[in-house]
Amino acid sequence: MILRALENSEFDMVDAVHRAAFASTSFGYQGEAELVRAIHADGDALVSLVAEVNGRIVGHALFSIMDVEADGGPLKAAGLAPVGVLPEMHGTGIGSALIVRGLELLRASGTQISFVLGHPDYYPRFGYSAQVASPFASPYSGPHFMALLLDKGVQLPESGRARYAPAFGTER
Repeated sequence: MILRALENSEFDMVDAVHRAAFASTSFGYQGEAELVRAIHADGDALVSLVAEVNGRIVGHALFSIMDVEADGGPLKAAGLAPVGVLPEMHGTGIGSALIVRGLELLRASGTQISFVLGHPDYYPRFGYSAQVASPFASPYSGPHFMALLLDKGVQLPESGRARYAPAFGTER
């Protein structure tokens, strides 16, 4: 498996991955392919990785810019969404590898915190926690809204707010 940056010529392949990945979930396809294109078009993609197996793109993960404030000051932040892997490749570690590599790249770029809205049994394996996200005001607060401090020098604030990139369509 090769993990690498998404190239501009590969959006159709990444669309197909997300359509297949999310069609197989209990909530069905939710527009993740369009979200990837919109985030890139807006210039809000921080890390956009594909997983390639035998020359075929089988997975994708995107971390985008977030507007985050902690105790009145800004934090350099990234939101993880979406992550998709072709259904026939589930359980092979591709999604995990994409997330781990993305987090490594974010740390290297000086990103201080990452947020995800996802399954509370899956994302804690990467260090995400609802407790870390709890001081940040968000319409998504609760057990599915999690954060991970990437910079060991950053302290958890008493209060803050977290908003996803405009392409998400709401003040997240």
